[in-house]
Amino acid sequence: MSTKPLDESVRASLQAYFQDLDGIEPHGMHDMLVRAVEKPLLEVVMEQAANNQSKAAQWLGLNRNTLRKKLLEHKLAE
Repeated sequence: MSTKPLDESVRASLQAYFQDLDGIEPHGMHDMLVRAVEKPLLEVVMEQAANNQSKAAQWLGLNRNTLRKKLLEHKLAE
């Protein structure tokens, strides 16, 4: 397990992303990054909360309806 803080991992990934772009200007990075991080966050939290949406919402500091909307957006709920 890595002991590197999350922000350092994100920073390194973004630097690699820019290097891979090789001078091409990116577009929509904020949405891309939020979606890339949000889905695994929701997957792990839901797993740890035994799919209890109320518990997961509390852990995430979200309203249960907001969590439900995000789960649907990421195709993690029906």
